[in-house]
Amino acid sequence: METIQIDILNPKAKKLLRNLADLNLIKINKAPNKTDFSSLLKKLRTKSTEDFPLDEITIE
Repeated sequence: METIQIDILNPKAKKLLRNLADLNLIKINKAPNKTDFSSLLKKLRTKSTEDFPLDEITIE
């Protein structure tokens, strides 16, 4: 399976995409909210294996 991102310029294209999804040829997923910066930080922090003290962060 290949994943791509597209920008829809014409509303007719969206209808075509929905038709393809109805035929089970493609799957449409909603894009993640680009303004949800805090959830992105949480996701990145969960991958961290060690905690950094606040004083070290302040020094940097």
